[in-house]
Amino acid sequence: MSLRPLLVIVHRWFGLAAAVFLFIAGATGAVISWDHELDAWLNPQLFQARSAEQALRGKVMPGLQLANLVEVQDPRLRVTYVMTESEPGHTSNMMVEARIDPATKQPYDLGFNQIAVDPVTGEIQGKRMWGAVSLSRENLLPFLYKLHYTMHLPDVGGIELGVWLMGIIGVVWTLDCFVALWLSFPNWRSWRKSFVFRWRQGGHKLNFDLHRSGGVWLWILLLILAVTSVSMNLERPVMRPIILSLSTLTPTAFDTRMPKAPAQAQAADAKVSREQVVAQAAGEGQRRGWTLPVGGVFYSSAFGLYGVGFFEAGNDHGDVGLGNAWLYFDADSGAPAGGKIPGTGSAGDLFMQAQFPLHSGRILGIPGRIMISLLGAAVALLSVTGVVIWARKRRARQSSARQVASVASSRPAHTVK
Repeated sequence: MSLRPLLVIVHRWFGLAAAVFLFIAGATGAVISWDHELDAWLNPQLFQARSAEQALRGKVMPGLQLANLVEVQDPRLRVTYVMTESEPGHTSNMMVEARIDPATKQPYDLGFNQIAVDPVTGEIQGKRMWGAVSLSRENLLPFLYKLHYTMHLPDVGGIELGVWLMGIIGVVWTLDCFVALWLSFPNWRSWRKSFVFRWRQGGHKLNFDLHRSGGVWLWILLLILAVTSVSMNLERPVMRPIILSLSTLTPTAFDTRMPKAPAQAQAADAKVSREQVVAQAAGEGQRRGWTLPVGGVFYSSAFGLYGVGFFEAGNDHGDVGLGNAWLYFDADSGAPAGGKIPGTGSAGDLFMQAQFPLHSGRILGIPGRIMISLLGAAVALLSVTGVVIWARKRRARQSSARQVASVASSRPAHTVK
């Protein structure tokens, strides 16, 4: 068998195996490029402070004070992420985790992991379980976001099946990008055909062109999406070993620590307060000559670490470039534990820093997010057109086989005397 027929078979089965997952990933990706904006539109109670007029006049509590107030009001929970300042008129959004119930020695059943707090009154005006399998207004955008990279498959034996599945789909997609490019150019004399769309002829010819020519025009962008999806879902088992074979990688604070069991992690509080670690980080930022303020702080009970991010209020997502700078500190001693400083480090570090900004389009700001939305729709379209091509060829093969069988059955039988 020559190479081309073999690659046709590989492309067919790679495509069919991944089609449903890539359609869902593409369609959801087109939406979640704007997840924060859409989430705020659907759920104003989670984003717009009820005392907005007072908030706009500056009568607000800082985020750390709000976090302390929330923990006093509900001792069952611990705030694990809070922004130091909220946007004018907006709530202070916090992530929380359950503490351990002394009576049962198990985490309290909170029923939520994200809260929206009025920055003037300290009132919790909204709660939800981020990532829950639910299509309610409050949960729709987080549901789509998690569907995008896990398909909401459950963890089994500590293994994140959904993350692994979509990572493997990313590997298959990456390989298939090169197979598809090879198949798109059967010979150099007719290479122009691989860039043409037969709009006027329509039907199966246009469907074929949308699949082949569309893939050619978007090839480099599709390859970037495929590679970055592998980087984010299978960073440690796949991407980091590949990068380490080519470059050095600076270990992060999380690389050098073993996570604690959930019950053990949630049982003990940090010995260093949020206020102390924020003050320490602010001083370190000034020493480094950074002009951005401390924008948020998270606490990882599993790793015993604080992370302090530097950004203006409202830019906690890192809306342009390689994202925001973060410094890490030991939660018991306050000792510096490294950081993630965009634009610094080895070539491997820079490559890894670019993965999420490239995948989300945020590396280019708003234009990049628009491009990713369109590209997500294109991925969904390529999945559909590929299945249509396969179904049409399958029907043609079945029809041909039936015709051959019909001809064979209509021939007169020969008797041997």
